[in-house]
Amino acid sequence: MTLRDFREKVNLGLYESKSRNLKILKIINLFISLTALVILSIYYGFPQTEETSIGLISFIKFSFGFYVLHYLIRLIYDFHPSTFIKDNWFEGVVMLLLVVEGIGDLFFDRLLLEPLLIAMGFDSYTDFSTIFIQLYFVVVVVAELMRKGSVLPRIKMHPAVLFIMSFLGITIVGTLLLMMPEMTKNGGGMNSLDALFTSTSATCVTGLMVEDAMTFFTFKGQIVLLILIQLGGLNVIAFASFLALASRFGVSVRQHDVIEDFVNEDSFLSGKNTLKKVISWCISIEIIGSIALAFAWSNGVEFRTLGDRVFSSVFHSVSAFNNAGITLFTDGLAHASVSTNWAAHWVVTILVFIGALGMVALFDIFEPIKLRERKAAPWKGFGFATKIALYFSLILVAIGAISFAVLEWHGVMDGMSLYGKFTTSIFQSVTRTSGFNTIDIGSVGIPMLFLFIILMFIGASSSSTGGGIKTSTLSVVLSDVWRTVRGLDHVHLYKRTISPMLRSRAYSVLLFFILGNGLFIFILTISEAELLRNGDISFLDLVFEQVSAMGTVGLSTGLTPLLSPAGKIIISLSMFIGRVGTLTVAFALGGRAIESHFKYPEGHTMIG
Repeated sequence: MTLRDFREKVNLGLYESKSRNLKILKIINLFISLTALVILSIYYGFPQTEETSIGLISFIKFSFGFYVLHYLIRLIYDFHPSTFIKDNWFEGVVMLLLVVEGIGDLFFDRLLLEPLLIAMGFDSYTDFSTIFIQLYFVVVVVAELMRKGSVLPRIKMHPAVLFIMSFLGITIVGTLLLMMPEMTKNGGGMNSLDALFTSTSATCVTGLMVEDAMTFFTFKGQIVLLILIQLGGLNVIAFASFLALASRFGVSVRQHDVIEDFVNEDSFLSGKNTLKKVISWCISIEIIGSIALAFAWSNGVEFRTLGDRVFSSVFHSVSAFNNAGITLFTDGLAHASVSTNWAAHWVVTILVFIGALGMVALFDIFEPIKLRERKAAPWKGFGFATKIALYFSLILVAIGAISFAVLEWHGVMDGMSLYGKFTTSIFQSVTRTSGFNTIDIGSVGIPMLFLFIILMFIGASSSSTGGGIKTSTLSVVLSDVWRTVRGLDHVHLYKRTISPMLRSRAYSVLLFFILGNGLFIFILTISEAELLRNGDISFLDLVFEQVSAMGTVGLSTGLTPLLSPAGKIIISLSMFIGRVGTLTVAFALGGRAIESHFKYPEGHTMIG
């Protein structure tokens, strides 16, 4: 009997039990994954005695063993083992790592990778395992939810609701984690309101902080911030994949045309592949950014170990690409040790600009197949959406940089070198979408603060991690205004005609942001009346803070720590609505309306 005949005989014997057993294992896998996440949160979030530590670690070891067993059973049940290993290579690598470490723990009473990680500068293997294990379990749970034939019921739910619920879920989990004692250096955790505010800010990649991330949070707390930023950023730029997942919950395929503006794809049925592409590009960019930052830090930045240098580089790379603006330096990049670290400033600038450009534009500009097409046919240019994102972003950067240089040359930049002023002007203009600062924003003059408000209101490009009304909305509105002024019959932009539906969406998003900011600014004048009355802040500070929050920017004149409890709730709502609001509105407006076969008589009135 050949090996092939033996394998075929085994497959026939396993066929009848395959579906039932794999389904049972899938349910158990999901239960253990969720339970392990809770166990890990308790283990790393609260002080442990020797007895409780042993008990919790025992369950974690058991869960590792189950994952290895689950992987092997799926491998045995698969009719093509070699193809299974190839398609699940990453999971296979993780399982191999768990087996190696299990052998080391069982026979040598130590983890085999620990000496390597300690040599890299990590204080202990626990620091690394905190990152790796938690991220792994998150990946397992998400992968289980996204796998075809998921055990989850086919719930009928609007995609916009699912999108909002995903952000809400991440925010709530982040809030609970930040409240744990081990997350803060005072050993008491954050109070619930501050934890909610911070979690919302990190998840919505805004960057407004009520506490200093450098001095207030422990390494574990900083890890939580990093994970929230990454998940929040990916949740935005992978919106198309998210809706593809939503289709498995009963969303009609007809509704997928709404996502066309977001991903510019011909088909949305390959959500898993789209998600893989988005994640791989994002992680690759962040890794390159981390390496660049690791070499860019100046000698003035004192790191205790190589591990600190690596972690700081990764944290700031992820924060910059996702336009979060959260740093591990007091006062941001205006901290004395990095305020003149021009090389690091340029790396952050590039990462922020790329992140704000949007995945649609990045794929169009840098994807190898697109590069080959343009090389073979030089007459082929960028796509319509890419032109809007790239050209308008460059124009806004130029306007912001020139204005900042002119208005603050002898102001906040007084005393800097010529190169320093040039770098700072570009940096602050680019980071209008992220919240990073290399100067004290509170010391910037009123004219530039007013211009910052306008730039933050406009924000980044579609399909990016940045907020605001987006460059696409601005381009459509300006084109329509130009059509009106010139008396043209159609709205044109880059030799394309803008449809009435697209114009309607643009004006709706614009109106949404104007009314939203206006309403919250009015409420803030009530909740922060005492600060205004005492002269601690000005009305412009309130406007700046609100627009920064709803635009998910994160720049602040110093108002954030002074906010009242009501003010923190308002700003938290602004960050959340600003993060999910425009996409939700665009989705709702793009939905298929019930066709009607009648119309009212046309009305006419004077405009203006």
